[in-house]
Amino acid sequence: MKKTGKILTASMTAAALAASSIQASSQDFSKYSDEAIAEALADRADVRMIEMVAMRDGVRLATNIYMPKDADWPLPTILWKTPYNELSYQDRTSRRALEAVSRGFAFVVQNERGRYYSEGKYEILGYPQTDGYDTISWIADQPWSNGKVGTLGCSSSAEWQLALAAMDHPAHAAMVPMAAGAGIGKVGPFQEQGNWYTGGVPRSLFFVWLYGVDNPLRAQLPGGLDQPTQAQIARYNDLAAKKPAVDWTRQIRHLPLSTLLSDLGEPAGTYENLIARSPADPEWKEGGLYHDDMGWGVPALWFNSWYDVSIGPNMALFNHARSVNTDKKASSNQYAVIGPNNHCRFSELGPDFVSGDRELGDASFPVDDQVYSFFDRWLKGETRAFPASTAPVRYFTMGTNEWQSATQWPPKSARDVTLHLRSSGGANSLYGDGRLSVDPPRSEEIADRYIYDPANPVQTVGGGDCCNGGLVKAGAFDQRLIEARDDVLVYTSEPLTDAMEVSGFVETVLSVSSDARDTDFAVKLVDVAPDGTAHILGDTILRARYRTGFDNPQLMEAGEVYQVSPTPITISNTFLPGHRIRIEVTSSNFPKFARNLNTGGSNETESEFVIAHNTVHHSPGKLSYIKLPVVPADR
Repeated sequence: MKKTGKILTASMTAAALAASSIQASSQDFSKYSDEAIAEALADRADVRMIEMVAMRDGVRLATNIYMPKDADWPLPTILWKTPYNELSYQDRTSRRALEAVSRGFAFVVQNERGRYYSEGKYEILGYPQTDGYDTISWIADQPWSNGKVGTLGCSSSAEWQLALAAMDHPAHAAMVPMAAGAGIGKVGPFQEQGNWYTGGVPRSLFFVWLYGVDNPLRAQLPGGLDQPTQAQIARYNDLAAKKPAVDWTRQIRHLPLSTLLSDLGEPAGTYENLIARSPADPEWKEGGLYHDDMGWGVPALWFNSWYDVSIGPNMALFNHARSVNTDKKASSNQYAVIGPNNHCRFSELGPDFVSGDRELGDASFPVDDQVYSFFDRWLKGETRAFPASTAPVRYFTMGTNEWQSATQWPPKSARDVTLHLRSSGGANSLYGDGRLSVDPPRSEEIADRYIYDPANPVQTVGGGDCCNGGLVKAGAFDQRLIEARDDVLVYTSEPLTDAMEVSGFVETVLSVSSDARDTDFAVKLVDVAPDGTAHILGDTILRARYRTGFDNPQLMEAGEVYQVSPTPITISNTFLPGHRIRIEVTSSNFPKFARNLNTGGSNETESEFVIAHNTVHHSPGKLSYIKLPVVPADR
């Protein structure tokens, strides 16, 4: 069965939009008012609101369907699946739908199980291997579908795609996951279990996020309502919970951590389940997370960011998807774009781009055009739209402030340069004697000591983060306020005479000891300008009990020296001539990461803490150092 008319092409869209004083160029849609977008969408799309699509167990998921008017069937389809309120006449949904139908795609938006109009019980990531799979099957079976579905989304709308990609659904032809790290359980050296942890230390962002998203007492419509009634109700009521505002700067200090949300009057829900798990708990394998013992079956265009929550796992998964070869065609068609923006802020890439308080020049990138060119190739068969010659990795290098390309990550020409942490025992603060040296110590050096008091943790300033209720502002912020603290060890290189590009995974090895049974070791990589401004590039942390593996926690013994290796910092930055490389070491980075109470017990259920006296060693046999992946100037 075919409808009359033709699938919209870019040129046809331009003519149609020009007639209503709206230009067709996708990057221009954001410039128009909500009213203009709604009018254009009504003129160009057939819309079916709140279609209830049944899953294999009979639970129905609320789904909006947008199709270009007067287009020949069958159509390629883009699926956007979300836990957020994006079905009830939301302006941002209308903009996405207009972009898709203007380019000749059907656009399907679906709420995850247990969210808003969708039936069933909510689970974080939305059951990708059942509900995600069944939704694609349903789309492929529709008379208007050409049997090829592309998945698209950022953050929560991207994370569910990962476990689905392992299923290799025959209709799942392409995917564009943007900022998808919270869908990764374990990949390579990263075992963050959906960003719940970094180095075994819980991240606070999900504590705040779950307060807003998880809703065990949600309102629901009575069963059996027909689609027109559901759609009409959606005009008046979005079923969104209205929760009391929270002062998170105060609440985040609440102990014990396990009652952080119940202290606000929240009923038990997802938070209580997850905070009780260790990083190696087998329950992490039972949900919708992707783990690297799974295959990969879908061509993908990844969008990632240097100042996002999980750039390390994201790039490790990109590498895994390229190499796993359970579907060789899929593995050979993985592409990554990495910008200097914060989480999901790809639309902000442009001239005069600023991250934190660092000016980064022209960071412009044609995001939407690349997304739809990729879908044109894989859903419409237009091979020239996204040529096979496209570089597998395109990344923005800070410092030189330029986009570059590479055949792999890290770039093939990158070579490790080791810098050793050195001092005369006084690396405490910006004003100490800590230094970074290519030469290792040849004789015994006085170790650096500091006190970590959980009641007075080192404050988070910038770096990669998101979704935390305003607790942390992500980006490249000056660290000198933090570096002035006596409980922060600061190691700085001499000014560089030549530019040094560092692109890849930065590894840290520390020789440490403590009088506490357990404590954390936090590391930052910083670019120091000639005027002293110290911009954070990335950070990492490790809970000492997990130094030999997350499935083998071991407490510390006083006086014993241990080697700890936090998960890598992932970055691309050129340290310009006159700039210096800096490493900070301390034992807290709060409120981004939950505090270690230093008792050796359960940090999540305890309220009492002890002060830790921690030491970083740098002598023969007890080295501390970083490895920088340096790309030579001649590449």
